[in-house]
Amino acid sequence: MSVSRRNFLGAAGGMTLASASAVSGRTAFASVPEAPIMKSAEMQPPLIPKTGPDYNPVVTLNGWTLPWRMNGEWKEFHLVAEPVLREFAPGMVGHLWGYNGQSPGPTIEAVEGDKVRLFVTNKLPEHTTIHWHGQLLPCGMDGVGGLTQPQIPVGKTFVYEFQLQKSGTFMYHPHADEMVQMAMGMMGFFVVHPKDPAFRRVDRDFVFLMAAYDIEPGTYVPRVAEMTDFNMWTWNTRVFPGIDHIVAAKGDKVRIRFGNLTMTNHPIHMHGYDFKVSCTDGGWVPEQAAWPEVTVDCAVGQMRAFDFVADKPGDWAIHCHKSHHTMNAMGHDVSNFIGVDKKKVSQKIKRLVPGYMPMGTAGMADMGEMEMPLPENTLPMMTGWAQFGAVEMGGMFSVVKVREGLAAGDYKDPGWYKHPEGTVAFEWKGEARKAERAPQPTIDPSTTTEVNVVKPRPNSKHGNH
Repeated sequence: MSVSRRNFLGAAGGMTLASASAVSGRTAFASVPEAPIMKSAEMQPPLIPKTGPDYNPVVTLNGWTLPWRMNGEWKEFHLVAEPVLREFAPGMVGHLWGYNGQSPGPTIEAVEGDKVRLFVTNKLPEHTTIHWHGQLLPCGMDGVGGLTQPQIPVGKTFVYEFQLQKSGTFMYHPHADEMVQMAMGMMGFFVVHPKDPAFRRVDRDFVFLMAAYDIEPGTYVPRVAEMTDFNMWTWNTRVFPGIDHIVAAKGDKVRIRFGNLTMTNHPIHMHGYDFKVSCTDGGWVPEQAAWPEVTVDCAVGQMRAFDFVADKPGDWAIHCHKSHHTMNAMGHDVSNFIGVDKKKVSQKIKRLVPGYMPMGTAGMADMGEMEMPLPENTLPMMTGWAQFGAVEMGGMFSVVKVREGLAAGDYKDPGWYKHPEGTVAFEWKGEARKAERAPQPTIDPSTTTEVNVVKPRPNSKHGNH
């Protein structure tokens, strides 16, 4: 697909362009393709191919696809590694590193067999590289700083060239000071479509990357040395309720692809459906071997994709099934006060701290419903509302919205599902039945066995064991 300046600008409302000379600062790089920059965190329309092999483009949750240009037989892209400002959800932003104005960077889409040329300009305060995770390519294009290539110095542009050997679900990220650079948000999706347009084709194809951050309340920059105690669990560096909904028309065949660049695994669970795991970063799962699931685990550094037919209208939750990963700004040193009567002590505290509210005695659900003052640049642990009240979730949580009558290519939020009459759980108004204890089994004393426990003697040579 050849993309002109006009097509670039028309691809997404929040996109701006940086010229080759502005990026590199050198007229010698006049042949470098323009680098589109995206500022908006709204999901952008798919980039539909105009020429070349046909394919159904992906949609990136809260993201976009990087345009390219054709230069002879080469498909050329331009990534700019740079500091970015990313909104996690309304009310909180992070000062991160990413590509072309966002973290994660734009999704790269191409076709099996394409020759791709990827220009990478470094506008970070330190050197960097890019590793094309899962791609089969020449060793010198693999992007491991010091091992397979020199580091990309600050202000310089490097070029990667290789031919795409296989279709599938991949990603890109640095292999340079990666504890810092990936912890700061440097990552992006890379989708290679099959050469045969009919191969495993779907109607709607969604992608997101999982990342974790520790951004203390009132601060803006992640603590990059953290290994386990993260408080922001994100899809495409967004948290619920800031994560886009996954919208599909009834009858659509849908694919959801995701990758994991956090420090732990994520069991991704979708309500209302069973699905088939169709693809990993190693390649396509043969259709006869694709296995049914309702939850699929994605380990660190892995990519997974699953397919389903959207034949059940509704608002269906999709989320990580690790409960702490569906929370925002969560502190892990909080004492457990469930069952503790704090009435007397709270009265004393209120004399010293007017407006103090004791919480946690009956669980933490009240935190999702109360609007409490928060530190600057911090989200509530549980937030977001739907048609029946507070949705006590945060972090890695979104909604698959299946509706009848949606037009192809319509990804707008259709609002909350209108349940047919009599299909919503309801309060029982009839007579309450008295709880009864189940009958206990009778134990025959003659069948019991007496056990004598003997305390071991101290061993003078080795001591007790």
